[in-house]
Amino acid sequence: MARSFDSATLARLRQVRLAEALKALDVYFKPDRSFEPVKDASTQRWMVNAAGADFELLVTDLKWFDTRAGKGGGGAIDLCMHLLGLDFVGAVKLLVRASL
Repeated sequence: MARSFDSATLARLRQVRLAEALKALDVYFKPDRSFEPVKDASTQRWMVNAAGADFELLVTDLKWFDTRAGKGGGGAIDLCMHLLGLDFVGAVKLLVRASL
């Protein structure tokens, strides 16, 4: 089993929009239309359910922050790891299998 990935695959996955990644992974998410951002007008709050757990995420472009866990990151790989409890290799493999 390969434990390394080519740089083109990683670069591509790091640019995947977070909503696109969640849809490809069949993870339920819904933007909170009542949310009013404080720092960045483009920030959205998403309510997410993944692997039987609920998350409240603040999302700005490719960056995200889980308000309940107090953790954040950037990109689809980090988000997949966080929501699904995967390590880096598992998250990359899952995203690749999801055709991202």
